[in-house]
Amino acid sequence: MQGYKWPLMKNTLSFMDRAKLAKFVLTSDKFTQGKQVEKFEQKWSEWLGCKHSLFVTSGSTANFLLIASVMEKYGLKPGDKVILPACTWVTNINPIFQLGLQPIFCDVNLKNYSFDINNLKRISEKHSDIKMIFATHLLGIPADVESYQHIFSNAIILDDVCESHGCTDYYGNKVGSKSLGATFSFYFGHHMSTIEGGMISTNDSDLYDLMKMKRSHGLARVSDNFDSYINKNPEIEKTFLFVTDGYNFRNTELAAVLGLSQLKRLNKFIGIRRNNYFKFLSVVYENKNFHPLQPSLGNSCFCFPFICKTKEIKNKLISLLKKYKIEYRPIVGGNLLKQPYLNYQIDSNIGVLNADIIHENGVYIGNNQFVSNSDMKLLARIIEEI
Repeated sequence: MQGYKWPLMKNTLSFMDRAKLAKFVLTSDKFTQGKQVEKFEQKWSEWLGCKHSLFVTSGSTANFLLIASVMEKYGLKPGDKVILPACTWVTNINPIFQLGLQPIFCDVNLKNYSFDINNLKRISEKHSDIKMIFATHLLGIPADVESYQHIFSNAIILDDVCESHGCTDYYGNKVGSKSLGATFSFYFGHHMSTIEGGMISTNDSDLYDLMKMKRSHGLARVSDNFDSYINKNPEIEKTFLFVTDGYNFRNTELAAVLGLSQLKRLNKFIGIRRNNYFKFLSVVYENKNFHPLQPSLGNSCFCFPFICKTKEIKNKLISLLKKYKIEYRPIVGGNLLKQPYLNYQIDSNIGVLNADIIHENGVYIGNNQFVSNSDMKLLARIIEEI
């Protein structure tokens, strides 16, 4: 953050958050996963409006654990096909490769950065055996998940909401509240922070129970069905009874204390971000230098994105951002199929033309609860200079 007058993000941890953490450290003898984690999970479920939530080490491990558990519960096998956006953060797609599923990449649109519907339809004509769709609600703008289900009526749909806490769908429901599985990140740069950390939310009690075990090495003793597992396996010591493969994705009591403290202010943070988004729209919406954004009422804006019409406009924008000491980034990973580690050949009949545009001409700057009216006035002057 040093040197920037407008950094991507400022520290969300208030003095009161730190005081609560300090008090907990001085008065508690247990810092590994315990009652504070359980309380945070319960409060998050209440805030989101879902049945169950599971606190893990990051949004990345949330994605991995959710995919692995859905594969086991619903019988997906290595090689089964999963639709992914060509433009998203890498941890949305990495579990698909890591768990042996077959990715089918879909182009995104230039209004809300989710799946391009025409592209999805072309995929449905060529791939009738899609098993899962992993949708990203990118940059705080809700994706049109209902339309995806119409095209792929038999596919499992999961939601990556890691950077879009509190965005709402067409009906006013928080994204993830009705989902089979939705993931959230509490990384430093996101709406609220537990420093590192993530959450999985679900309305499927059996899936939740399976994820609890997988989060803790596959141990049966954390399951709601522990007695049943003991009865089925009487020859094995119950404290070390493993009924599935697993990992150690547990988070700490310390992180949960921060999460409980920050959650009380999350609605306020989202409201400020949303208001900032509409101020941003008023500056760029009809500007011919940029592709127009969707004026989404349900947004929970993560950042201010610019998709420039030409490379020259992008370069001019970047030079001005540098001049005024505004930190910027590309639009997440751009077209991920261009990243050297993937080496993935896209079907030429499907194409990812919009992801290419975002990759070549996309830039974003930070939006958060600390962005001021003077910041927005500066941004308007920059747009005028362009």
